[in-house]
Amino acid sequence: MTDPAANPAIALAEVQARIAHAARIAGRKAEEITLIAVSKTHGAEAIAPLIHAGQRVFGENRVQEAAAKWPALREAHGAIELHLVGQLQSNKADEAVQLFDCIHSLDRHSLVAALAKAMDKAGRQVPCFVQVNIGAEEQKGGCAIADLPALLAEARSAQLPVVGLMCVPPAEIEAAPFFALLDKLAADHGLAGRSMGMSDDFETAVMLGATHVRVGSALFGARPA
Repeated sequence: MTDPAANPAIALAEVQARIAHAARIAGRKAEEITLIAVSKTHGAEAIAPLIHAGQRVFGENRVQEAAAKWPALREAHGAIELHLVGQLQSNKADEAVQLFDCIHSLDRHSLVAALAKAMDKAGRQVPCFVQVNIGAEEQKGGCAIADLPALLAEARSAQLPVVGLMCVPPAEIEAAPFFALLDKLAADHGLAGRSMGMSDDFETAVMLGATHVRVGSALFGARPA
């Protein structure tokens, strides 16, 4: 496998090929899956080669980090779709709505209110995924499965554009059952989007219905220390 840091364009092509192969196995089209290149902790010098290779959708974990590097990158390279894939503090909702094109971490009632207010203020509707704590892990963000119906009802009442569900399965155990569960939950609630799968398991996620995969190290190499 290509060292991503040494040849980003080849690394991108390899990830795209793996997504396409997994999609074919599942009887899906590769075009149904959005590859989000997760560029957290990486600077413009690491991001630009992927943009030049054709990647146009990127993900960041922190509002502050994204605000520091993406305005200049967008000005230099044109249209870029930017997704927030990390936890969002309610006091950062205004900035997030202005900066990001999609938010993958709607996970609590206070954030519903903050995002609804921010979107109304900005006159901008930003699609959101509700993050589900799919493995019931205390240390992870995300809405508890039992609380999902109420949170979705509140988000819809607030007219937030909820487009799907997102999860991060427990580490070091088989991810497939958790992806299958998220797929079922999304279907049960009439949601088309499934944001699931990262560098170690995105092919499994694609075979189990992912519409968005969040890939970092397979495209950028190890994160800077």
